[in-house]
Amino acid sequence: MDLLSRAEVRALMEERGALCVSLYMPTHRSGASMQQDPIRFKNLLKQAGAQRLLDDSVFWRHRGDGLAVFASRETLASYRLPYSFSQLVVVTDRFHLKPLLPLLSGDGRFYILAFSKKQVRLFQGSRHSVAELELENLPGSLAEALGAEEREKQLQYHTAARGGGPIFHGHGGGGTDDAVHKKDLLRYFKQIDKGLQDLVREDTAPLVLAGVDYLIPIYREANTCAELVDGGVVGNPDGLSASDLHARAWTILEPFFAKEQERAAAQYLERLGSGRASRNLREIIPAVYHGRVESLFVAVGVQQWGKYDAELGAVELHDDREPGDQDLLDLAAVETLAHAGNVYAVDPTHVPGAEGNGPVAAVFRY
Repeated sequence: MDLLSRAEVRALMEERGALCVSLYMPTHRSGASMQQDPIRFKNLLKQAGAQRLLDDSVFWRHRGDGLAVFASRETLASYRLPYSFSQLVVVTDRFHLKPLLPLLSGDGRFYILAFSKKQVRLFQGSRHSVAELELENLPGSLAEALGAEEREKQLQYHTAARGGGPIFHGHGGGGTDDAVHKKDLLRYFKQIDKGLQDLVREDTAPLVLAGVDYLIPIYREANTCAELVDGGVVGNPDGLSASDLHARAWTILEPFFAKEQERAAAQYLERLGSGRASRNLREIIPAVYHGRVESLFVAVGVQQWGKYDAELGAVELHDDREPGDQDLLDLAAVETLAHAGNVYAVDPTHVPGAEGNGPVAAVFRY
């Protein structure tokens, strides 16, 4: 599965051209439907006129729940993601990004780091699903992280076990061996942390740890990820499937996400009337472009057609779609994400101050 960063979304959003092709389709990880995915993709490619990925066997080997492809004269970008998209092809002068919003907003993105001495796995998840990411810069095990030194220690350990000598389990003793082993674990976890930071870069999605009870606090000492959540999935994760990890992590994350959304809604009500909150789309759109929007609530299933002239700062709103129009709610959401703001795609009745006019509410940074 692939990572989709906010920087990549912004690059896609800024591209313009005569033919920008956006393709979305659900994919399957197993079963008979899995064999049909390349056929469905081929049919969509015929509609889109872009076929370079069809014969890439490596590309089809690791799937998420959905596939998004963006193609133009300058760009070919593909993402295998943990979200089952409805099948769609759009060809216009800009990429169509609205189907990505459930993955980028509110509770649409988090990570699970499942680690033991023998194995390291990283998952990206949403409320609905999760998929394992391909790792390149993270060590696969304690032995891999520490190399020949750890292999020699393991050899001594097993030799002592066969000869009836003392066996060190790495925790609970409180002696010198415990201290040495903790240093090794910290080295191991710092390598994982560095690889993780290189991988997710500036992503602010929360991270849940999954590991045995005595390893999790040691990992927290090595952690430099600001979005590491409290608690964790406690126990040996090596035998847990992706769906098991997702279910256990979600019990931790659901109240976390709910609290963040409640906090943003409370900020909106506190700042209303001070110039730092608004439900006026004519005011919100220019603010989004200047990076002023900290949190944005957008009603799902609603469109507001219109145009925005960035040079003039002028917003046109239309009751019906006119030539050259775009969904300004979609535009506001994508621009907010591109400027590191938070977007909450909610039922229209859950937009703060829903008694007002319009399906949007914004909290401004300044």
